Amino acid sequence: MSTPASLLPPNENKRLETLRAYDILHSLKEPLFTSVVEVIATLFNVPISLIALVDADEVVYKATHGLPDLRRQPRAEAICSMAVGRQEAVVFSDLRHTRSLTPEAKAAAQAKGLLFYAGVPLCMPSRHCIGTLCIIDHAPRAFSAPEQEVLEQFAHVVERLIAVRQYCGAGQARSSDHWSVVCAELVQQVQAVMKLVQQRDSTGVSSQVPADLLEIVDQHLTALRWMLADYCSGPL
Repeated sequence: MSTPASLLPPNENKRLETLRAYDILHSLKEPLFTSVVEVIATLFNVPISLIALVDADEVVYKATHGLPDLRRQPRAEAICSMAVGRQEAVVFSDLRHTRSLTPEAKAAAQAKGLLFYAGVPLCMPSRHCIGTLCIIDHAPRAFSAPEQEVLEQFAHVVERLIAVRQYCGAGQARSSDHWSVVCAELVQQVQAVMKLVQQRDSTGVSSQVPADLLEIVDQHLTALRWMLADYCSGPL
């Protein structure tokens, strides 16, 4: 299935070069990235959270929560493609009333019963966007500006995780042990955020995340971003 021109950003060729340079597109699922989407789904009280890598004509899912069998799909069908094409966050409170979806994406969303979507592009230091971090719900819901800011903070963490993964040489046999050690340390940090999130009093899937919890999580994510910077020589 060919990708509609409307989904292609002006820097598409450079974007694809950046995606492939990180050697993550066809990698196996890793507990670290899975832990991140689990925390995000728990925080926002949604059934689905994904880390999507957007290739030329398909979207490959590095981590999934709530759609365990989803591994890849045509780019034209994936709402995540829109955030990459626009190079900015996209929020659809009720997909039934959204006219900007491609026909393929609209049909795919209807088939899965998806009604809410919020996605943030994953932009690397080159500023090229290689994918999307998103949350999805089967019910319409509001999404406040502070909630979007925290989702963007999570996206910045994922960007740095991908950069650290490359720096540690995760795809190279001689460096795999180093990446395993780093992963174990980072999983502990992500689990610490999960403990904070699990303490909240959930009031239903349509309720907004309490402001005080968003603030606390934001502080921890900021600290984690600085911690990730220490794993590499120079800023990420």
